[in-house]
Amino acid sequence: MKTIIYMVRHAESPYTEGNERTRGLTLEGKMNAEKITEILKDEGINIITSSPYARAILTLEGLAKELELDIQIFEDLRERHFSDYVITNEEFIPAMKKMFDDPSYALPGGESNTVCQNRSVIVLKNILEEHEGKKIAIGTHGNVMTLMMNHFNPNYGLDFMNQTKKPDIYKLKFKDLVLEEVTRLWKE
Repeated sequence: MKTIIYMVRHAESPYTEGNERTRGLTLEGKMNAEKITEILKDEGINIITSSPYARAILTLEGLAKELELDIQIFEDLRERHFSDYVITNEEFIPAMKKMFDDPSYALPGGESNTVCQNRSVIVLKNILEEHEGKKIAIGTHGNVMTLMMNHFNPNYGLDFMNQTKKPDIYKLKFKDLVLEEVTRLWKE
């Protein structure tokens, strides 16, 4: 029996330091969230889950209304905590590379790939086991999505993450806890 996971990377969100949990979507992000609803509304989705961050929830809110489903929030699907200080753009790319080269590496006060992956994969495995044979949409973030997919297939790494968009949708087919197929559904 196949279980289908729709990994939905959140739509574009305005970046403002200090409001990671509460920042919403840009105008373009809101329009793309409507496109997400159009793409997924006829997929037969049974369950919608999300990171607790507003941008992930808002990306799936229209779909939830369309399907008359509640969004189940899982704290451990939250975006990774990168560090206790503001990371500049110049620091971010080399730091991400180092984190993927050494999964135990973390910036001061931040989470390593290993820590972030472990907490999010526990949620994903529980979803797969509890909802076997169902279709589940997960509102997520680029890094967390990549790390969850990487757990099941190491080909999903930094290069994959860097080519994803905001938003993006990946349809994952599982048999038990084995990832058998991945299809990108988002079309720009």
